[in-house]
Amino acid sequence: MHQRKSKKLLIYFFLLIIISSTNNISLKNLEFQKVRNIEVSGLGEIQNKLIIDQIKNLNLSNIFFINKSEINNLISSNPLIEKYQIFKSYPSAIKIMIKKTNFIAKINHNNEIFVIGSNGKLIPNNFQTSDLPYIFGKPEIQEVLKFKQIVDQSKFSFDEIDSLYFFPSKRWDIKLKNNILLKLSNNSTMATLDHAHKFLEQYDEKNFNIIDLRIENQIILNE
Repeated sequence: MHQRKSKKLLIYFFLLIIISSTNNISLKNLEFQKVRNIEVSGLGEIQNKLIIDQIKNLNLSNIFFINKSEINNLISSNPLIEKYQIFKSYPSAIKIMIKKTNFIAKINHNNEIFVIGSNGKLIPNNFQTSDLPYIFGKPEIQEVLKFKQIVDQSKFSFDEIDSLYFFPSKRWDIKLKNNILLKLSNNSTMATLDHAHKFLEQYDEKNFNIIDLRIENQIILNE
């Protein structure tokens, strides 16, 4: 009985060697196609092509063994990109769909003008951004994003703003495109801005150019 089991095990062992050898030969002879086509959409034509060229420089192997972290690092380093998705299209193509970040405002950083993106990144000012508000002062980007959220939730539109002034006390002033200056406290809320918006709807703005909202529940006007 023991000899029969030993013979069976020996037969199975040789069969395993034969099958493994056959598979190894097949794998050696099998050639996977390399990535031949890269599609990028979501940015302008020039920016899309730039990303395609950068990905090609990674010398990607076949589509089954792509190192996604390399592509992720490359795309994440682009300040124009808010979100993206990578799709494999077999047998030899990849597609990348990009959502471009929204431009919020312009700011001086280390004596250079940058655009702040909604993704929280600074973008070189190489675009047509003359309609964006300019920020005076040195706020952290997250402070800008937080304040924009307050404005967006109010009855004001960010498009109405000509410039923003940030102070070391972490309060903001807003200069509207109609030359009205709103002076805010460092704890102003959506309700504060709505109060100012309602006031502007009711009164002739020609009689004043400054609305001081720094004292709670009060509006002080200055010519």
